[in-house]
Amino acid sequence: MEPEFTAELVLRAYTAGIFPMGHDDGIIRWYSPDPRCIIPLDDFHASKRLMRTVRSGKFEMRVNHDFEGIMRLCAERDSTWITEDILRVYCQLHEHGFAHSVEAYYEGEIAGGLYGVSIGGAFMGESMFHRITDASKVSLVYLVERMKERGFVLLDSQYVTDHLSTFNALQISRKEYLERLKHALTLKCVFD
Repeated sequence: MEPEFTAELVLRAYTAGIFPMGHDDGIIRWYSPDPRCIIPLDDFHASKRLMRTVRSGKFEMRVNHDFEGIMRLCAERDSTWITEDILRVYCQLHEHGFAHSVEAYYEGEIAGGLYGVSIGGAFMGESMFHRITDASKVSLVYLVERMKERGFVLLDSQYVTDHLSTFNALQISRKEYLERLKHALTLKCVFD
């Protein structure tokens, strides 16, 4: 018998380097990829064009303004791992101060964003979306700046993608990831 899928279980899993994903069959499976993708905060790269967009003020940035809405928009894809159980538990994590959203608004409407889980000095990025070009990228830049300001040391992006590679994402072994995670968990960082 599988344990009940709860916020407490998810937090314990994250501290062990494991994360959940829902599947079309309704089953939630657990993953700890090797290699693991991270975005090094000190070596984060954003293109000059993207930084011009950031500096232009085109997007109004907000944090935790509409967490559930951001999750639901991230789930609006042909295939998604964000099931109703995942949504329920992550909203509980948000209520307890562990899950956060970064949101980009254009002319008062949501344009893009991302969400993830923070524990200690680690932020585990879960998903992102955009309705307007660059909105999710600007959200990522904002996330990295916020993490640096607050002393975070680990931005876990789980799997490498071409998109994340443009920001200098890199793959590290599970062993190295767990060492970095262990250090990050000793820190007392506050995301809000």
